[in-house]
Amino acid sequence: MIRYALRCEHDHTFESWFQSSSAYETQVKKNLVECPACGSTKVEKAIMAPRIVKGSVSKKGREANLPAPAPAPAAEIIPPGQPTSLMMAQERELRAKLKELRDHIVKNADDVGQQFPTEARKMHYGETEHRPIYGEASPQEARELIEEGIEVAPLPVLPEDRN
Repeated sequence: MIRYALRCEHDHTFESWFQSSSAYETQVKKNLVECPACGSTKVEKAIMAPRIVKGSVSKKGREANLPAPAPAPAAEIIPPGQPTSLMMAQERELRAKLKELRDHIVKNADDVGQQFPTEARKMHYGETEHRPIYGEASPQEARELIEEGIEVAPLPVLPEDRN
């Protein structure tokens, strides 16, 4: 999966996840990528800062003028399992965005239920016209679709959906 920062023709910025860079290109060409603020499908990649993963630096690496990691600032100790207000706000925002994504898919795609693998293959191999669909597939069926080069992604499920 790859995350892109995107911008629409009206200068709204948003982020979206894609199976691959080619999946992004395909979806943009088919006008499937839509600005959540205004609905525009004229979308392009925005400049995005790279995500740098910090790893251990060897002694030799430090000698090559790589900076040593900065010490962590002193902070209030929060008991394990006790979420901070920032974490709770971020989690609420993430859940809201996932719900918005799922609701958009459900509103704009056909629910093909357990026929999802069959319908996805028919579209991929040109037997039926491409259209947005969602449905059910076992993990094995999803793996087989991906191995065939068919782009699929799970529909977000939220904890409140399980009640």
